[in-house]
Amino acid sequence: MMSKQRTYKIKSYVNASHAVRWATGSGKQHNHTWEITCELHTVDQMVAFFDIEKIIHQTLDTLSGKFLNDLPEFKTVNPTVENVTEYLFDKISATLKANGAELLRIEVSDSPTRSYCIDVSN
Repeated sequence: MMSKQRTYKIKSYVNASHAVRWATGSGKQHNHTWEITCELHTVDQMVAFFDIEKIIHQTLDTLSGKFLNDLPEFKTVNPTVENVTEYLFDKISATLKANGAELLRIEVSDSPTRSYCIDVSN
């Protein structure tokens, strides 16, 4: 018999720009409205959405309105959608864990047609 998995999904948006670095140099700086979807579960049965959203937005606010290439986290790391997703997963996961929740999946989109996802399977 399959057991039920109960999760919460929180979708957020951040406006930030980046320029992808290539072997031949950097691309042009351009803006995205990044869509970030976090799926999580909590230790307790219920969670105050406001509190969890606040925790997630504390991390996202550090990127909002920024040129990602200028941030210390992306000085040497190429600010691709994949690397931005890795960064957000690590930051949000640690903060949620400290507050009784576990990040199971994150999806980050820099366009309406594609996302990069990181999933934690138990």
